[in-house]
Formats: sequence, structure tokens, C-alpha cells
Amino acid sequence: MIAGSGRMAGMPRFVAEVDHNEYLPVGGQVVDAILTVTASGPDLRDPGTVPTAAQVIMIDTSGSMAMPPTKLAEAKRATAVAIDTLREGVAFAVVSGSAVARMVYPAHPAMVPANAQTRPAAKAAVAGLWADGGTAIGRWLDLANWLFASCPTEVRHAILLTDGRNEHERPEDLRRVLAACEGRFVCDSRGIGSGWVAGELRTVASALLGTADGLEHPAQLPAAFQAMTAAAMGKRVADVALRIWTPAGATVRMVKQVFPHVADLTARRSTVSARIGDYPTGAWGAETREYHLSVVLQPDAVGEEVLAARVSLVSAGQLLTERLVLARWTDDTALSTRISPQVAHYTGQAELAAAIQEGLRARETGDVETATARLGRAVQLAAESGHDETAMLLGRVVDVVDAPTGTVRLKRQVSALDAELTDVRSVKTVRVKKEQE
Repeated sequence: MIAGSGRMAGMPRFVAEVDHNEYLPVGGQVVDAILTVTASGPDLRDPGTVPTAAQVIMIDTSGSMAMPPTKLAEAKRATAVAIDTLREGVAFAVVSGSAVARMVYPAHPAMVPANAQTRPAAKAAVAGLWADGGTAIGRWLDLANWLFASCPTEVRHAILLTDGRNEHERPEDLRRVLAACEGRFVCDSRGIGSGWVAGELRTVASALLGTADGLEHPAQLPAAFQAMTAAAMGKRVADVALRIWTPAGATVRMVKQVFPHVADLTARRSTVSARIGDYPTGAWGAETREYHLSVVLQPDAVGEEVLAARVSLVSAGQLLTERLVLARWTDDTALSTRISPQVAHYTGQAELAAAIQEGLRARETGDVETATARLGRAVQLAAESGHDETAMLLGRVVDVVDAPTGTVRLKRQVSALDAELTDVRSVKTVRVKKEQE
């Protein structure tokens, strides 16, 4: 494992590590590597390094939010907590979402700075919300996009809360809005109750580089809103890109974020030059993320060494950190067949996510055989990787007969909430166990 670090004045310290088996067999072409990036340092606590920021809070106020009334009541309380968590001067707005999107605060489409006057006024406006109408998430996001465009800042963060299926607009309408919002802001989406759809929340999170999750009880909303807002307020570097250079004749086969959750960035490439591409990662605070890079090379002679990729993180055209990924060809099978624990672990984590999603889809369509096989494989992978949280969630949808072999039986009765929680959290990952490193 090799490490490198970079730092700019007023920036956190970025340290990168690369883990991979650089030895390829004769004729081998594919290099897989895990890039671990950690941002830390005293600059994160320096007020002088805080970037400008804006936040939009989108609250579902469709009719179902009144059933039970605690959903809307806790959503109001959560929004008030988020408003109090904003840093002084951060631009913000609150949107009410149903089949249409309406401004809650301020009353007209605009962003206002958080201060001693606007915080209580916003909380008073939120307290007056009522539940009525349907659900059209794309319209909420469209208004949020307009609000962010009206108030340019470095860090742009949105919270989206829904309790229902996006049934009052066509799927293609949501896809169109998400395409327009890509790169404009980050959105964390949350589901409450039992009517939301995991796939829809994951679609929003994937397009807008955010997180998706569900909450089991409305009382969990204030803590969730506080955590999401605090994380956004802790961002110190905006619009960071993963920049990958590859040699002539090479192809980037895949780029995925694999920790803290799986997010495929392959199709998000922005071309810098014929051999350099940028992949968006959003804003960074004090955190660690890991990426799986896979490159296809032109095979070379035994004993030859090439630079398979130069991987860096950049922001505003400035280098934050950089690492090299090397490849060597060998006829020593002991070298070429070594498996990188990091690569193997995250390959399994990506398979785990796919197995859960495929198994739940098969279960929903009545394909018992496929559902049992895929969810059984998920149980096996969760046990192997030590992903205890996922194992517990899977235990809500299947009866585990033998985890090591993936032997399971589908439960006859599964609540809609348990199924959606298992689905939406399928992309959450755990790091390699220390004894494996």
C-alpha cells in the first residue's frame, strides 16, 4: 500500500492510499485498485476556511403525512432543528412538497441568510404547515434547483423528506429534472412511514451525490435532520473531482465509490483531455471515502512496468492529492494470482448490494426461486464481510437456516417498511476488517 498527501492553504489535509496487486499474468490486461482518501487536519476547525453555503429543506406535505399526524409533527420539529443547526449567514429556504412545490419560507422564491430574525420566522412558517395533496418529487427538486441558481454558493445542500411513492408525475419527468440538477447541488433523501420507495430515493441520491435512507419512527426525524445539516455545514472543500489519467490505449472500465456506500461514477466522466477524465465526488469535510478503479491496459512483455493510472483529487483546478497505480507483467503465478484484500472485499460489497436489490425485486414479482437464491447469496456475503447491520435487515425478510452457505427461506409476511429499509440500505458498506488489512 502506498500513500501520498496534498494540501492547499486554507484546505484540509488530503491523504491518499492505493491498494492493489500490481502483478499481471502474461497477456493480462485488467488492473483493479482501491483508492482510500482521508480528509483531516486543523484547518477544518479554522473559521477562515469555511466556504459559502446554502441549504434547501424539502418537506413532504402530501395528505398521507397526516396518517398518523406524528409524521408531519416530527417533520416540522426536524426542520426547526435543521434551521438551528445552520451556521450564521448560511443561505436557506424551506419548500413544501405535494403534487406541487410551494415556498414555506421565505414566502417568495428566494434564499435568505440564517440569523436571529430569519430563524424564528422560518420556524413559525413551518409550524403552520398542513398535509394535503399528492407526491411529485421532481417538482420539489426543480424548485430547489432554481433556488440554488438564484444564490450562488460553494457548498449547496438539500434535504428531501417523503413518505410516499412518486405517483403524481411520470418517471421520465423525474429523470429529466434530476439530469438538470446534476452537479448543481447535493441532496440527501429520507423516507418515513411505509409508503416510500427505496429505488426512488436511491435514484435521487445517485444523481445528486447524496445519501438515501429510511427511518423506522417519526421521532427519529429531528436527529436525522440535525446530522445531515451538521455534515453539510462541516464541508470545507466544494466540487471535488476524482481525476484519472490513463496511458495511450488504456480504458477506464469502472470507477465506483465503494465506501461509505456504493455509487457508480463510471458514466459521470467529464472529459478533460483524451487521456484524462474527471468524476464528481461533491464537497468534502473531515471524512474517509474509498473508490474502486478498474483499468484495461494493452498487454506488455514479461518484466515490463507501466503506469496504469495517475489518480488525483482536484478542486477549482488545484491538486489536493495524487497517487500512481502501477502494473507489471510476470510469469510467476504466485505473484499474479495474489488477491488484494481491499479489492476482494469491495467487490463482494458491490455484489452484496446487487444481490439484495435483485432478490427483493424477484420477491415482489413472485419469483420465489430467484428471490431465495439472491437473498441467500446476500446473507452469505453479509456474513463473510462482517456487515452486521445488513445481516440484521436481511433477517427481517428471510429466515436464515445457515448463513455461511446462504441457505434461507423467504418469510411469508414482510412489512413494506422492512423491505424498503433493506433495499435502501443495500448500498451501505463496511470497511475491511483490521485483521484483513
